[in-house]
Amino acid sequence: MKLKAAIATFALGGLSMAAHADQIVKIAISGPLTGPQAVSGKDDENGLRLAIDQLNQKPIKVNGQAVKFQMLSEDDQADPKTGVQVAQRIIDQQPTAFLGPQNSGVAIPVSRLTSAAKIPMLTVASNPQLTRLGYDNIFRTGASDSVLGSSMATFAVEKLHAKTAAVIDDRTAYGQGLADQFIEKAKSLGLQVVDREFTNSQASDFLGILTTIKGKNPDVIFFGGYVPQGAPMAKQMVARGVRAKLLGGDGICADDMAKVAGAAATNVYCSMSGTGLDGTPEGRDYIARYKAKFNTEPQAYGITYYDGMLLLANVISQAQTTDPAKLVLALRNASFKGVAATYAFDKTGDLKNAPTTVFTYKDGQMVAVK
Repeated sequence: MKLKAAIATFALGGLSMAAHADQIVKIAISGPLTGPQAVSGKDDENGLRLAIDQLNQKPIKVNGQAVKFQMLSEDDQADPKTGVQVAQRIIDQQPTAFLGPQNSGVAIPVSRLTSAAKIPMLTVASNPQLTRLGYDNIFRTGASDSVLGSSMATFAVEKLHAKTAAVIDDRTAYGQGLADQFIEKAKSLGLQVVDREFTNSQASDFLGILTTIKGKNPDVIFFGGYVPQGAPMAKQMVARGVRAKLLGGDGICADDMAKVAGAAATNVYCSMSGTGLDGTPEGRDYIARYKAKFNTEPQAYGITYYDGMLLLANVISQAQTTDPAKLVLALRNASFKGVAATYAFDKTGDLKNAPTTVFTYKDGQMVAVK
């Protein structure tokens, strides 16, 4: 009898311990961790890691049980085919949410997988098509191309007093979509587009394109693409004697632009979702903690992954659930003030009132244009 009682007591004690064990919640992320965009992809991962570490220090509770977050990270190489493969591998591990992919060309095909799995997908991918696919689980945490491209066309006319523009894009879903939105807004403002050129996301030599554009003598050149092409393009514009300013979206808004382009970066202007980290105490605190942990400067998107994770944790806490399908519904009605923006979504999943800031480069640093 005593043995049976001891076994029963031990079993009850084990159940009690199990009941109070931490609940592990898996958070998926995919992005370009290798290749030309690796600096940006690693920044995304760092932003998410910083948020998860912060949350795990003081865990939220769901139904009285502490929640610990675990990151599942995969390298999608900014390639749609690879992105679909790694996304499926992550989804098979049953994460609660999927942050990313960063690139529109990857995010669009991956969205079909996350929708089928009924997992909330929070992404900075900016191509407008993404939120027009009819999936209710997609939440864009940054400005769309229509906002970023339009803001730069307006900036070119109102601040730089440009009359003519040339446009280059890298043929990615992001670059082409951004360029198309710039052109659409430019035409409505009377900004004449005198040339449209194309490159690719692996190119490094733009002298031929720039020679053609120089003959058209535009006031500005708008580039739809990323830093690995934008930085050498800026340098080669100076070398070729092109007088135009180089404009772009958030893909060229990163400290690496200044590191690679050098003095030519002072000729560059880019628009980015958010209000700029240096402009608020919360932003400066993020920069300090990021640099202390990773010993490097934050880039373009990491702050949005940080905010996205805090948004998700806030929704989990308020809804008292970690069920992905229920979180999709909860995110539809969410409102959360993060470091870079206030996150609330319209019926398509786009960020409401997405703020944008125009930056340039001075003394090797990204600075907001006042």
